[in-house]
Amino acid sequence: MSNLYDVVERVAISREEIAAKVAELGAKITGDYRGKELILVCVLKGAVVFFSDLLRHIDLPVTVDTFAASSYGNGSETSGEVVVEKDLSMDIRGKHVLIVEDIIDSGYTMRKTVDMFSSRNPASVKICALLDKPSRRKIDIKGDYIAFTVGNEFLAGYGLDYAQLYRNMPDICVLKESVYR
Repeated sequence: MSNLYDVVERVAISREEIAAKVAELGAKITGDYRGKELILVCVLKGAVVFFSDLLRHIDLPVTVDTFAASSYGNGSETSGEVVVEKDLSMDIRGKHVLIVEDIIDSGYTMRKTVDMFSSRNPASVKICALLDKPSRRKIDIKGDYIAFTVGNEFLAGYGLDYAQLYRNMPDICVLKESVYR
């Protein structure tokens, strides 16, 4: 292990488990959206690694865009206030939109994003999340495609960060409490 893993208590989901699940999700999405005009929206920055891998497993012509919103800033607890940092650059009217997110946690960011996109008259809006953490949900929202359901541990790696660090770990790891407290 490198110095990068010095902050890790344990590996929660290995890179091999992630790769298998991403391939499975890609195949499912391919089947569900065959014959439809699909826009994949990457929620920055956390979903970028997951998005890149998932995109390569979807065997359809798709359009991609990016969106950034946050309710966390640099902390480990949500403020509940969602700030849109980067909106979509294309019109989604009449198209099927699949939001690709790293984690559904409190639900604040996803709820605002889904509501915002839905107001633009797409054919559909669905959510694909790498992780679902229902124990921390404050807003009722569910993902349509979920790779893994996780408990209430502070996770980083495979795109997930703490204070903008550790996104480059290839596994999803539980951080040592001393790192984020």
